[in-house]
Amino acid sequence: MHTAAPVPTPPAGGPDPDWADRTATLLEAVRARSPLVHCITNTVVQNVTANVLLALGASAAMVDVVSEAGPFARVADALLVNTGTPHAEPRAASLEAAAAAVDAGTPWVLDPVAVGSLPVRTALARDLLALGPSVLRGNASEVLAVLGASAGGRGVDSTVGPDDARAAAVDAVSGPSGSRRRVAAVAVSGPVDLLVAPDTGLVRVANGTELLTRITGGGCALGAVVAAFTAVSPDDPGAAAVAATAVHTIAAELAAREAGGPGTFQPLFLDRLASLSPEDVVRTARITVESPAVPA
Repeated sequence: MHTAAPVPTPPAGGPDPDWADRTATLLEAVRARSPLVHCITNTVVQNVTANVLLALGASAAMVDVVSEAGPFARVADALLVNTGTPHAEPRAASLEAAAAAVDAGTPWVLDPVAVGSLPVRTALARDLLALGPSVLRGNASEVLAVLGASAGGRGVDSTVGPDDARAAAVDAVSGPSGSRRRVAAVAVSGPVDLLVAPDTGLVRVANGTELLTRITGGGCALGAVVAAFTAVSPDDPGAAAVAATAVHTIAAELAAREAGGPGTFQPLFLDRLASLSPEDVVRTARITVESPAVPA
């Protein structure tokens, strides 16, 4: 008999059944449409990311060549830009693809991996942020660093929690003192994930398992899942971020119940992601609303 990793305790207030239903509906929409997600992501996680998207019911394409990235972003259903291994050509391709996505109205997600103390990726991530992604997704240290509110964490590991990034996330989606917002939605990963957007307010997702942090690509693949959900909810990226986070972490939580450790967890996670039903989502989701509106 295997013992699952501990599950985070949800915030007070109890799960919101409306959010569980919305998540189940968006999951069905992703599977019905099978969106093509253009991924410019780090070389360490390309295979994992592609497999997660396929298990979800989406499609993946890794197009990170200059002069191809821009045209492809125009025809893809969504774009993910991940700064994990920012070599010269993928850096240029990232900026080309993001600019084309903005011009074409393609929703896109920025995942600023290991941004902060490393200068090349930090400059790249801030240039990308200036283009206005649909969703900024990362751990708390990464989110704070790309928004200019801290120096970052320890590589890909966060040294702070989602609540430490709350104020910066609120400013990013609303604009401090009424200035132009920098991003449509922010998704901060942690033991309990924090999602912030004008249309959704402040939402917490308390599903998940520690085993996601003990395999390669657990967080990076989530960025691709968020992108897939933005393809079916382009006008409400906050809802897409909430639903994607819930689906990803519910599948992981259910897989962890059967896993003996990280080695068995990874294939079980893919299986659970592929077999996850709307009923599983409604039954298992621990989504709570902290505030229905972004605080002024």
